[in-house]
Amino acid sequence: MLVRDVMTARAEFISPDTTVHQAANKMRELDVGFLPIGENDRLVGMLTDRDITLRTVAEGKDPDATTVADIMTRRVEYCYDDQDVKQAGEHMKTDRIRRLVVLDHDKRLVGVCSLGDIALKGTGHELAGDVLHGVSRSDRKK
Repeated sequence: MLVRDVMTARAEFISPDTTVHQAANKMRELDVGFLPIGENDRLVGMLTDRDITLRTVAEGKDPDATTVADIMTRRVEYCYDDQDVKQAGEHMKTDRIRRLVVLDHDKRLVGVCSLGDIALKGTGHELAGDVLHGVSRSDRKK
């Protein structure tokens, strides 16, 4: 089974100059906890609800004055839409991440593959359980 068969295809970019408040509203509107950040049709980072909590709220920053560029994660973990789901799951497990941006071979955003996508639409509960176990290990990177 390929990543494109299980991914969520409705991923949307937001701009790095979007305010954190606007980004949080977008997350609420889309019912997601993750947004890819793009500039000139290219990925430049990612934003999670955890980024907002730890890098804005916990630090006492004003969400109306703070931009996504100030708090986003710049390292983008990704896979390709024609990769095997097991490969993507192994990547998630190894790097202890719950979501991968999905790109086509022109490096254009085509979706997001989450642990939930693998569990609900993937090749079986064994893969999802294995990935979840790897992501949740207690020897988590700091």
